Amino acid sequence: MTTRPPGADDGAALDTLQLQRLTEAVQANCHVSDARHAGDMTMCIYLLQMREFFRWEKGFTALQSLPGEALGAWLSEREALWGVLEEQGFRPLPIDDRQVDPFDVAAINARLNPAGLVYGAGFLAPGRASFFLGALESAGARGGAQLLTSGREHARGVHAVPAALSNGTIFLRREALSRWLWQKYEAWTLRRPPGAFRALLWHYGFEQIGAPAVDRIAAEQGESLVLHELGELAAGSLLGARWQDMRANLSCRSTDLHLRALRDHLADCLVTLPALLQSSAPASIHFWFSNLEGLRAELFPRAARAYTAWCDGDQGQALLEAVAAGRTHWPALCEEVLGLYATHGEEAPIHIRRFLGAGRARL
Repeated sequence: MTTRPPGADDGAALDTLQLQRLTEAVQANCHVSDARHAGDMTMCIYLLQMREFFRWEKGFTALQSLPGEALGAWLSEREALWGVLEEQGFRPLPIDDRQVDPFDVAAINARLNPAGLVYGAGFLAPGRASFFLGALESAGARGGAQLLTSGREHARGVHAVPAALSNGTIFLRREALSRWLWQKYEAWTLRRPPGAFRALLWHYGFEQIGAPAVDRIAAEQGESLVLHELGELAAGSLLGARWQDMRANLSCRSTDLHLRALRDHLADCLVTLPALLQSSAPASIHFWFSNLEGLRAELFPRAARAYTAWCDGDQGQALLEAVAAGRTHWPALCEEVLGLYATHGEEAPIHIRRFLGAGRARL
């Protein structure tokens, strides 16, 4: 029997056994990475992520009630498995008759894409590897990058990032995006607070159709994520290799969260927000602001004020001004952070966090 996912070329598909072996190898690497890093999350985030991972692994649909006893037993079994795997290395992947390095993504996808599959491997943070294998929905080019869009996923880790940029390729994971949005919706229903996420739901007809509005959001808002990754590409060109070298050498999770927030704002002011404002895409603007949280919100309070002005009918003028200011402010901050790293080396994290926590770092 031959498995031929949508988009596969004749003669390129993997047979059932090949796909099973490949899936098992990718999932094993996901387990190893999870074993090493699941403990990095706060307890609250950890439990939410594990609950969603159980939902994905066992095939439960969004909002379907989960059996508490089975979930608890699965969690104990998974943590026991991680205890065994934590010190193991990553497996090579069985590709035809070869064993391929799991980080040789270009070579692996050269074989898998014609078979209707897409594979991703990279680092969510220094030393924290991430892997996935999914059905390929489309392949193309955008803004100097290759764009690979996946649907149903065969293998993934606890933390499934909806979109990522790696070595000039943007990976858009539609199943991960949908599941992430359903998690966000489920959390919102606990209190139903006003704000950008509520406005986004209303834009997609929540008042009339209820929860299916989430599916509409997932179907359309992948483009916003692609724009952000194109912004990451532009930010990378601006900052050069120095930024990645700094992140790789500063093994401090708190500092890395600050660095990611800073670079996210640079990427969005370079590409994402200008594109959304130019296209007059109100749903996408609501979507962007529904994710302005935590450190990113602390660093960019002017954006929140500009969003309020936009909602009040200023035609985006305050947002345009905030983005224009950001195109000067964020690169300057990045250069100062790089200067702190050059001066302080391994002692830089405390200086970077102190600098980014100061009033003048905010916009």
